[in-house]
Amino acid sequence: MKAVIAVRRETKSQWERRTAVTPELVRRLVGATGLEVLVQPSPRRIFADQEYAHAGARLRGDISEASIVIGVKEIPLGRFQPGTTYVFFSHVIKGQPYNMPMLAEILDRGCTLIDYELVCDERNRRLIFFGRYAGLAGMIDTLWALGERLRREGVVTPFADINQACSYASLEEAKRAVRAAGKKIAARGLPDGLPPLVVGITGYGNVASGVREILTELPTREVAPAELGSLMNGSPSGNCLYQATFREQDMVEPTTGGAFELQDYYDNPESYRPAFERFLPHLTVLVNCIYWDARYPRLVTKECLKKLYGGPRPPRLKVIGDLSCDIEGAVECTVKSTEPVDPVYVYDPADGSVSSGVEGRGPVVLAVEILPAELPREASEEFSKALGPFLPALAAANFEVPFEELALPPELKRAVIVHRGRLTPDYAYLEEYLPAATNA
Repeated sequence: MKAVIAVRRETKSQWERRTAVTPELVRRLVGATGLEVLVQPSPRRIFADQEYAHAGARLRGDISEASIVIGVKEIPLGRFQPGTTYVFFSHVIKGQPYNMPMLAEILDRGCTLIDYELVCDERNRRLIFFGRYAGLAGMIDTLWALGERLRREGVVTPFADINQACSYASLEEAKRAVRAAGKKIAARGLPDGLPPLVVGITGYGNVASGVREILTELPTREVAPAELGSLMNGSPSGNCLYQATFREQDMVEPTTGGAFELQDYYDNPESYRPAFERFLPHLTVLVNCIYWDARYPRLVTKECLKKLYGGPRPPRLKVIGDLSCDIEGAVECTVKSTEPVDPVYVYDPADGSVSSGVEGRGPVVLAVEILPAELPREASEEFSKALGPFLPALAAANFEVPFEELALPPELKRAVIVHRGRLTPDYAYLEEYLPAATNA
């Protein structure tokens, strides 16, 4: 039976304008492979409905005839068709409680679930991702938040000329604004009291690469984490920003006091304790880009923030851009996620309260959950380009056969969480998280 692929409209957030499949990819699929593609109309999607129609897709509100449904974010309960294959970011592999009812319904209806996050090569490098755009939009928004916080404190800087990423028509337009601010900093310098302005970046993956891409538009100097103390005590320049990248060995240390070993840390995270706190007093901005789950030590705890802000003078730290956005995760003061309309809040370490905006005692926390959606066109185009080569094989696969016989490229097959209503062997551990969802 010939596969019918459907591109669903995104419904999780009013700010979600991305798509996994662009009109250009539809044109290639229909023209080169003869695949039938349905597209649910959407008034918010960055590409107009008629662009899909002109590319050869059928516009249909009802996509129940599709054998494969492709989306970006989670799908609401009650929308899963029995026996259908779904491809989207499911956010279930950590046993996330808020998505266990969705996983339970996928199992109950005999569906197949493939998650982009798990499409990796043999070296476990992700192949289909929005991470770079999370870094690009997140760094733009973090610079905006810094400018707003400083302005609220009565300090006017060129950062005040930078807007949120979602306010620009394109990535290039946003970069021009950052570049213009950088030229002012290089020419006039930053106000007294700010230098050295240090941006700390945790991680070195796709998200961090987007962060560094934006920072290249500013006059920046790279410093090693170990050099931050001497930088504070030296004669730092006010005509640039200082950028420090933190790797695992900077963030944790063995509880035994021995030498750090990366593979041992991955294998035995419980044998390590947080070590990042010693760097926090030197940072003006922290941009968190690391993957985290509960097995690992936290990067920034509520307790360490209480100590940092409990001194006689306000600390240097102004903004935390938590681009990973794990609630009470690596950055424990990320107590909620935000949307572009209200992107930041101040966390008060004294009592744990939060207040919307940039005014208050404590760091400004940027925790926008859908950062790539702030640059929807470019993010969709890059994502679709990465996804496209996998779709012919996906459409040709016979999902009726047992999982062991399922003929998919290994990169895709490793990403199958559920096959015909059963957890696949690599994800059988999720069974322990399901009773709470099924018994609710």
